[in-house]
Amino acid sequence: MILVESVKEAMDSVLSFTKSAEELLRRKKVYRELIFKYLANEGVIMPSTSEKHALIKKTLELWSSRQTTKPQGQTGNNQDEKRTETDSTEVKTDPDFDLQILGQQFCQWFFGLLNSQNPAQSQGPQDWGPEHFWPDAKLNLLARVSGEQMEEFVGADVVSSRLVALTREERLLFQPNLEGHGLKGLSSPHGLVLVAVAGTIHRDSSCLGIFEQIFGLIKSPVNNTWKIKFANLKIRGQDAITDKDVSAPALTYNSSDLQLICSGN
Repeated sequence: MILVESVKEAMDSVLSFTKSAEELLRRKKVYRELIFKYLANEGVIMPSTSEKHALIKKTLELWSSRQTTKPQGQTGNNQDEKRTETDSTEVKTDPDFDLQILGQQFCQWFFGLLNSQNPAQSQGPQDWGPEHFWPDAKLNLLARVSGEQMEEFVGADVVSSRLVALTREERLLFQPNLEGHGLKGLSSPHGLVLVAVAGTIHRDSSCLGIFEQIFGLIKSPVNNTWKIKFANLKIRGQDAITDKDVSAPALTYNSSDLQLICSGN
């Protein structure tokens, strides 16, 4: 038996008997939920049904990409790292861009950024603010929990503040389903791109319900990035859903519904 007197000694002891990062992650004591939460903190959103081996693979890919992209000896600073994370929202507006890929990239960025504001997250909050929204942005929030409550907000500052309150004050975490029927994209001739996504809502280790969110995005001509023109968020509590809804959250909006929303904005 190896006796240790501190957390650091315990960590050093474990690492001394570990041959590789993959071996460490595969240990029984390294739970699937722990890896899942780590990836979410790093802005890597995985399907809620992902098995441990898939989470391990994604973690190793993340670590490998950091080793290859960061020049040797470069330490950088926190501000530069935050700026890099924020700049990852840039999606070049190639006329042939894939709406599904754009939707995945946007949701990974947005929910990673929003979830980072939750005080329970080990990672520090990333740069959140009204700069990610158009000045006249709108938010419609429909919550069906113990009853039905509808809220509407107008203006970048107000919309930004209400959304961040969901994670910063109410301590919610959003887990989008970026596969199958959980994600849809649509574009209009006048430049509006619609991204619709479904997912689960959590607080700590409890699943509270599911959500559907529709984003209206318009490209900024200044820096070629997408900014939020409007967002419709619908939340349903546990009483209004089934186990199937939670295991694979799917959009209830069909293509015709999204087309109507797109043409009306």
